[in-house]
Amino acid sequence: MDSANFVPAHFAVPAQLETNRFRLRMLSIADVEKDYEAVIESAERLRTEFPQWDGWPREGFTIEENLRDLQKHQREFEQREAFAYTVVSLDESRVLGCLYLYPSPEETIDAEVLMWVREQDYHQGLSLILYSTVRDWISEAWPFQQVTYPNWPELT
Repeated sequence: MDSANFVPAHFAVPAQLETNRFRLRMLSIADVEKDYEAVIESAERLRTEFPQWDGWPREGFTIEENLRDLQKHQREFEQREAFAYTVVSLDESRVLGCLYLYPSPEETIDAEVLMWVREQDYHQGLSLILYSTVRDWISEAWPFQQVTYPNWPELT
């Protein structure tokens, strides 16, 4: 599915999902500082877990580079080409990770879902909770029939 037709025109993209542990909402440029902190804390694992991102975040990754990334994600969300959600604590004081919904390059797959949690929260088991929650949410709230989770193959 190409990004121009990623979701049907009539589909109301979910603004957020809230659980008793975290909230998912659109990742925006307003999140730059907290997002940058989470990315830098988790940089080594992100480079390992997402080899398709070609070494992102690179050594020396700057907050300005992060702002450009967030501008791109926000623009894609607003144009309904892809959807990046920040995973935040309920009080919005910390970014806990990110969720990305992308059109799949494979014709038979509607969407690819990638997600990560910040290093500290990863070691506290938040990753599995996030993945399980997102899998159910995608199934119930999104118009996709075939979804793949490239960095979590057990969910595919």
